[in-house]
Amino acid sequence: MLKLYNTLSKVVEPFKPVNPPQAKIYFCGPTVYDYMHVGHARAYIAADVLRRYLMVKGYDVLSVQNITDIDDKIIKRANDEGVSYDVITSRYIDDYFDMLNKLNIKVHVHPRVTAHINEIVEFVKDLIDSGYAYVTPLGSVYFNVDSYPYYGELSGKLDRGEWGQEDEFLSEKRRPYDFALWKAVKPGEPYWESPWGKGRPGWHIECSVMSSKYLGSQIDIHGGGQDLIFPHHENEKAQSEARFNHRPWVKYWFHVGYLTIKKEKMSKSLGNVVFFKDIVRSVKPEALRLWVLSAHYRTPLEFSEEGLDIASRTYSRLVNAVSTLKKLLSEVEPTSYLNDYEMMVLRSLSIIKERFYSAMDDDLNTPEALSQVYELTTVVFRDLEPKPNYALILKAYMLLREFNEVLGVLDKHIYYSPSDELVGKLVELLVNVRQKHRDLKDYETSDWIRNELMRLGIKLMDYRDRSKWVIEL
Repeated sequence: MLKLYNTLSKVVEPFKPVNPPQAKIYFCGPTVYDYMHVGHARAYIAADVLRRYLMVKGYDVLSVQNITDIDDKIIKRANDEGVSYDVITSRYIDDYFDMLNKLNIKVHVHPRVTAHINEIVEFVKDLIDSGYAYVTPLGSVYFNVDSYPYYGELSGKLDRGEWGQEDEFLSEKRRPYDFALWKAVKPGEPYWESPWGKGRPGWHIECSVMSSKYLGSQIDIHGGGQDLIFPHHENEKAQSEARFNHRPWVKYWFHVGYLTIKKEKMSKSLGNVVFFKDIVRSVKPEALRLWVLSAHYRTPLEFSEEGLDIASRTYSRLVNAVSTLKKLLSEVEPTSYLNDYEMMVLRSLSIIKERFYSAMDDDLNTPEALSQVYELTTVVFRDLEPKPNYALILKAYMLLREFNEVLGVLDKHIYYSPSDELVGKLVELLVNVRQKHRDLKDYETSDWIRNELMRLGIKLMDYRDRSKWVIEL
């Protein structure tokens, strides 16, 4: 059974959704006022692996990840550039989707705040009518934290002195820790109509509204970075449980650890970010994804060139394992017998599969799961390539396909296309032609063929009586 750490209970719990086999996931997406950075990538990769693994486990998954397209930071960027706020959001939404596409991250629904203003107004109205919120003379609306007795339960902040937030509005609020549901318009800001006057949504109300619109009044998993636990998720929890009268509103809270650089959290406010668009100029997105998965999602991950280099080599090894297996499958004839050595290899493959799923069931332990994937590649190169057996080759290939359903790094290579076999035969032809030139001691031509193949990403390794080729990424 899959077990997940629950930030609310502070323990690892068996995953039991509200209405199995449905599994409803909401993950906090970006505020689109700047380019996506590697910290964003880490969080969204973790959410994607969670979605993928739930689907592998047989759950009927619906995932929602919002886009905050109206916010103080967006308005400031628009004012600084002298453009409309939607010019800013359009630019960075494009960057966000480009990152998701390159990282092979899939999300079912991507709601935007500005498309849900009517639902937000209705949600806020219900909180006012039920006594959980109040309207100020200026036309803003605040959640009355004292009206909700379980505030601080998620974050563990139980001292009211720790609850202060939105200090710029202290004169407007009843208490320092009340938080904005609706902000009255200021000169020069975009606004929408509401029963309390012109204004725009507060940050926290957005996620409560969009999650409940698409996932209902109870959610199985709600996630985000650990920096969102307080105040964002604490506030979401309070206003949603107040409105829906469900406890818990979210059954499992899923939080991803910080990405750090020189031991400090990577964030735009600190100015220490590495933008995704820059890192993928030198690192393949698949390698970046493997690097992220090399650490458990709840632990800090230090940005490291060395770590990215290791991930790049791991990715190359995986691609070469796939290429080798596909090549062997086209060459080796099926047999009806396994000898003792082959039975031992078959048992090794079964153990690898068992350990992979055991690691993933243990709170998505991707570092241990990746170690089993690496062990699988060892079996390919140590046992199957020198002593090919069709049944074992097919078993290993299908295992890599299974594992890729979770890891999402081999889609470009794992599936057959009509040209695969032809390309393999053409490469083999070139390798044989080169060997003939070597036999004739025409090293100039043989070196030229080797260098041209290398330029195309195909590396040749010469042995005494043959040459082996692999895809070099």
